[in-house]
Amino acid sequence: MKRQLLVAAATVLAAGTASAQTTLTLSSWVPPNHSLTLVQSEWCELVSKNSGGKIKCNLLPRAVAAPPGTFDAVKNGLADVSFIVHGYTPGRFVHTQMAEFPFLGDAAEPLSVAFHKVASKHPQFAQEHAGVKVIAYFTHGPGIVFNTKRPVAKAEDLQGLKWRVGGGMVNEIAKTLGMNVTLKPAPESYELLAGGVMDGTLFPAESTESFRIDKLIKHATTFPGGLYNTSFAFVMNPAKYDKMSPDEKKAVDAASGEFAARMIGRSWDKVDRRAFALMQANNVNIVKADAKFVADVKAKTSGLEAKWAKEAEAKGLKDAAKVLADFRAEIAKASK
Repeated sequence: MKRQLLVAAATVLAAGTASAQTTLTLSSWVPPNHSLTLVQSEWCELVSKNSGGKIKCNLLPRAVAAPPGTFDAVKNGLADVSFIVHGYTPGRFVHTQMAEFPFLGDAAEPLSVAFHKVASKHPQFAQEHAGVKVIAYFTHGPGIVFNTKRPVAKAEDLQGLKWRVGGGMVNEIAKTLGMNVTLKPAPESYELLAGGVMDGTLFPAESTESFRIDKLIKHATTFPGGLYNTSFAFVMNPAKYDKMSPDEKKAVDAASGEFAARMIGRSWDKVDRRAFALMQANNVNIVKADAKFVADVKAKTSGLEAKWAKEAEAKGLKDAAKVLADFRAEIAKASK
């Protein structure tokens, strides 16, 4: 009898263990319809599927921290998974500015894949993210100049207007171009433009729709390869990962790295295309920067790469100029 009870108890315990689930809490500081919110949930659902349902996803109804505080929120376990913009905490991340220079590429997918590939080869990138587990490095699509006032067809047109930028290398680029910039997170753009506090913003195409400024914007200027880019990291609380079973870790790993970078980049490109169609429907005046405008921007911003290389090397990255060249080569390869 005693033996039967022990067997029964063991069976119940085994069943309980089998049905035990790990819940990943996801935090997003962009709107629910934003591609980052959607792709983060899609990523977690894929992880859940990979784990045979052992991992569950819980998208929190509101962000656990303001955008600049997200890194520390994940590090401290307020959320298990989220994404960060490196430029929102000036001075904290140097190496990742590699992915923010002008004219890098025309689509988020090849840029993100190349960024993750190169950053993963150099431990200095991971060292800048001590305290979190990086699932993937990624970027958005090519950066565009948007404003509510007038066409911007030459370098001089950038002056005399008030611009919102997100921080990081885009701030340095804007300053070398003589722009009057204010550092504010993307979700504040609608309020700033609607109230006339700012005249314009630097964004990828997608952001006009997701931050509801598509009806406010009157003018857009595009650049071959983008005027700038923004580097992001998709991050996870390491303690949460460490507590997982080997099978659960395997499920997370299978959806991480280059796979996640490609998934996020592809999602961004899709909404960029949709946003351009929306701009046309809203009669936004789209100017394509001509060869002279591009040459002027290159001349003014050319010193930024050498400056970055020096700062990155001071922080431990060996031969930063070669790392940047490798990155460009990977973008070209991924763009084919």
